[in-house]
Amino acid sequence: MLRVDVIDQRIISQLVSDARRSYSEIGKVVGLSAPAVKRRVDRLLEAGILKGFTAVVDPEALGWGTEAFVEVHCMGNVTPERIRARLLPLPEVVAAYTVSGAADAIVHLRAGSIHHLEDALERLRAVDMIDRTVSTVVLSTLLERPPAPEVTGA
Repeated sequence: MLRVDVIDQRIISQLVSDARRSYSEIGKVVGLSAPAVKRRVDRLLEAGILKGFTAVVDPEALGWGTEAFVEVHCMGNVTPERIRARLLPLPEVVAAYTVSGAADAIVHLRAGSIHHLEDALERLRAVDMIDRTVSTVVLSTLLERPPAPEVTGA
């Protein structure tokens, strides 16, 4: 496992705040040359600490502003792999998690309207291994941020 030092943490923090920032700009902040920053970023990617770079899109701007979190309760013992396989075909499922407690999984759904959400929930409930669901519709987002590394000594 790659040891992440304070400089790596600061590079990650810079990339989380703006992944389009150049290695030269990051280098000025962390005290390294652009090639040294690139080597560290390459190493972080290779180790799987950085998983890639992506655009962050406002789902509401694309017409997918209705969302819900759904507790999924399965019949019998169902593996996480099987749950994942059954959820993959549902485009409204934007994330899913195995959890502790009574539910087997928590599913994050996004839809274009409350009617679209209702349809997505019906298709989710129709999955063969699902016994029941408990849905919570999101009214507003209070806080949403990417994970940032703790930077000590910065």
